[in-house]
Amino acid sequence: MKLLAISPHLDDAAFSAGGLLASRVDQGWEVTVVTCFTGNVARPTGFALACQLDKGLGADIDYMALRRAEDHAACEALDARAIHLPFLEAPHRGYISAKMLFAARLPDDRVVDDVAAALAELLAAERPDLVLGPLCLGNHVDHHVVLEAIRRSSADHTVLLWEDWPYADREDRVAAMPAVIEHLTPETRARRIAACAAYTSQLGFQFGGVEAMTERTERIAEERFYPLQAF
Repeated sequence: MKLLAISPHLDDAAFSAGGLLASRVDQGWEVTVVTCFTGNVARPTGFALACQLDKGLGADIDYMALRRAEDHAACEALDARAIHLPFLEAPHRGYISAKMLFAARLPDDRVVDDVAAALAELLAAERPDLVLGPLCLGNHVDHHVVLEAIRRSSADHTVLLWEDWPYADREDRVAAMPAVIEHLTPETRARRIAACAAYTSQLGFQFGGVEAMTERTERIAEERFYPLQAF
C-alpha cells in the first residue's frame, strides 16, 4: 500500500499528520511526503528576506537548502521518503506582507496550474492508495493553492484532508465529520514529536521552542482527516 502526503511547506505534513504517517509505516505502507514549495531564490529581499531573518537566520544562509535538509531528517524519523517540488513560496510570488499570506490569492498568481500539472504527473507515476493534503485551516494562500491543485489532479484517487497544525489549535472544530480518526499511541506520538523537532529553524517562531512544541503535541489525542468531497 502507498500513501502520498502532499504538503505545501517543509513541515506541514509532519506537523499535521505525523502520527498517521508513522502508523501507516508501521503497518507496512510505503509513505512519501511531497512538499510543493521548496524552491530557492538566490538573494531574497524585502518580506521574503524578513521571513528568514525572523527565524534568527542571517541573510547569508541558504534558507531553503536548510529547510530541505530538515525535511529529510523529519522524514527519516518517520521512515518516509521525501520528494521536493521546485515551486516558490508565496513571499517570492508577490505576497509582500504577513497579512497577504492569509488573504485572497493574487490575480496574477497562476502557480496552481504548474503545481496541479506536477501533481498529476507524480500521481500517475506513484499510483498511491491514499492521498493526504491540507484542509486549509488558518487560510494560508499556499495551502489553498495546494488544495486546489489536488482537486484538479486527483479525481481517480482517494483523498483525505488533514487539520492544518498549529492553526488547528486556534480554530473551532471542523463542521464536517472526519472519515478517519487516528488515535495517537505513545509510539506514534513520539515519532510525530521527533519529526516535528527536526524542523529546528521553525520551532521558535511557530511554538516558542522544541519544549513548547512537545508539550502541545503531548496534549493531542487524535488526528482527524476529512474527505475531499466534503469541501
